Amino acid sequence: MTTAREIHLASRPAGWPTPDNFRLVEVPVPDPGPGQVLVRNQVMSVDPYMRGRMNDVKSYVPPFQVGAALDGGAVGEVVAVGEGVELAPGDVVLHGLGWREYALLEARAARPVDPTLAPASAYLGALGMPGLTAYAGLLDVAAMKPGETVFVSAAAGAVGSLVGQIAKLRGAARVVGSAGSPAKVDYLRELGFDAAFDYHAGPVRESLRAAAPEGIDVYFDNVGGDHLEAAISALRNHGRVALCGAISQYNATEPPAAPRNLALAIGKRLTLRGFIVGDHAHLRDAFVAELAGWLSSGQLRYDETFVDGLPNAPEAFLGLLRGDNLGKMLVRL
Repeated sequence: MTTAREIHLASRPAGWPTPDNFRLVEVPVPDPGPGQVLVRNQVMSVDPYMRGRMNDVKSYVPPFQVGAALDGGAVGEVVAVGEGVELAPGDVVLHGLGWREYALLEARAARPVDPTLAPASAYLGALGMPGLTAYAGLLDVAAMKPGETVFVSAAAGAVGSLVGQIAKLRGAARVVGSAGSPAKVDYLRELGFDAAFDYHAGPVRESLRAAAPEGIDVYFDNVGGDHLEAAISALRNHGRVALCGAISQYNATEPPAAPRNLALAIGKRLTLRGFIVGDHAHLRDAFVAELAGWLSSGQLRYDETFVDGLPNAPEAFLGLLRGDNLGKMLVRL
């Protein structure tokens, strides 16, 4: 019997996850039944939202189950198909059963991708969920208009780095980013951000005021906490916030101390709107067309941080939470 490996959730973390919360398990490789495909995964994604799924709480996506494999975005090659399937061995597909070397899934859950348009890994980043998140959050949720000033937190990550570049390409007058190290600040300037700051270097409110002294119109929030509080202070009247994530709170064991100035949203007539990328699938065709054009012309850059081997996937995920990555964090299988 052929076997392969997958990563299971061994226990639920309290605060920061540790390697002990994961277990590498060997399982049989099944044969596909009618309507199914077997995929050999090539690249898998680790993403901040996965931290929330490690908790047994009600959310927009079901929690991971203790003793079962984790899941998430992956790209791989079809190696076998069941009866009644149009896909063929050799096709490259995007699907949601990562954290394992082989994935058995319904064919309708596998979306073919074109590896001649971009590397397969790009469909987990710039041309995938993070890219659509950036595109929809900035242009639809926050409704950025040309000439506005945009602030992006966690701007060196997979989503934030694209938000800043899309904002500039769509005519923003000024784009400001925050990141967690001087090297990442330099990286943001390479991407075309007009200003950037290391949030460890001083109070975020003061750093943002220095970077955008006339205020901001749009805040793309990946962090929450003190970043959201600083943005509320900096937003001009009728400013908009796209609430994408709150990574500063994902491993916290105490309630967040900020924002403490939410009442300012009343007088400033601010809009703070949370969003889930799955609600914006109608934008996918426009998003792929526009980003593919920018990628082919060299106007938009995306970066990837790779960790090799499924056994190292938990460490890649922990590294993501620590901010070890530039751009998209991926695991090569």
